Amino acid sequence: MDHFKIYQANINDLEDVLILASLLFNKPIVKLKHEFENILKDQKYAVFLLKIQQLCIGLAYVSIRYDYVEGSSSTPVGYLEGIYIRENFRKKYYAKKLLTYCEQWILNQKISEFASDCELQNIDSFNFHMQCGFKEVNKIICFIKKLN
Repeated sequence: MDHFKIYQANINDLEDVLILASLLFNKPIVKLKHEFENILKDQKYAVFLLKIQQLCIGLAYVSIRYDYVEGSSSTPVGYLEGIYIRENFRKKYYAKKLLTYCEQWILNQKISEFASDCELQNIDSFNFHMQCGFKEVNKIICFIKKLN
């Protein structure tokens, strides 16, 4: 494993955050800019970046959720909103290292439950969660209907 650095991002890191978030969500940076400007300023969120030398290769961000979280027994709950490692750096435990920082941040907020989700077809994400100690609590199918 290469020498790396993980740190909590702030507004000065917006460019690096947006580059990785656009890869994670497959959306143009311009569509994510406003959202992540707000996230980086909001104390209910923490964004962590992982760098090797000057190259930002990983991002994870967590939130504190006060609404009901599937499978939880307390409120608030820490929530892994997203985690991403550049493709060339995957399978080297970088995501697990980022997750550890997220978990510590949640614990520092005096929160004892940590939740996450993944899409049904994302087997890599499912396997990552299981290997990191999450347990599957439910599977859901979401619906939407346009109203006139």
